[in-house]
Amino acid sequence: MEKLILVIHVLAALGVIGLVLLQHGKGADMGASFGSGASGSLFGVSGSANFMSKATAIFVMIFFSTSLTLAYMSSHRVSGSVVKANATSVVNSTKVSPVVIAPKAPAGTEDIPK
Repeated sequence: MEKLILVIHVLAALGVIGLVLLQHGKGADMGASFGSGASGSLFGVSGSANFMSKATAIFVMIFFSTSLTLAYMSSHRVSGSVVKANATSVVNSTKVSPVVIAPKAPAGTEDIPK
């Protein structure tokens, strides 16, 4: 189940990226007066903006919901039938190793300036 949601999440992310890159900015209308007037020929002048913005909003909602679902699923992992009690914090799962202090060099072995 988690892998299916992850695939949907990646596809939604790619959809958002693609649709955002295809949309025109507010300053793109200035370029239409200098010869790039065919920018709205597929959906019409305002039809492409409405379709693209609605499709982007749908992909963003899918991306947001899959993000929340994946976060919930990762925080509530089940190992067999028992929920891991100490898996809620990284600090609880770290192991503390003792600090080893290096011994001092014997007297008389320091570097003597030349």
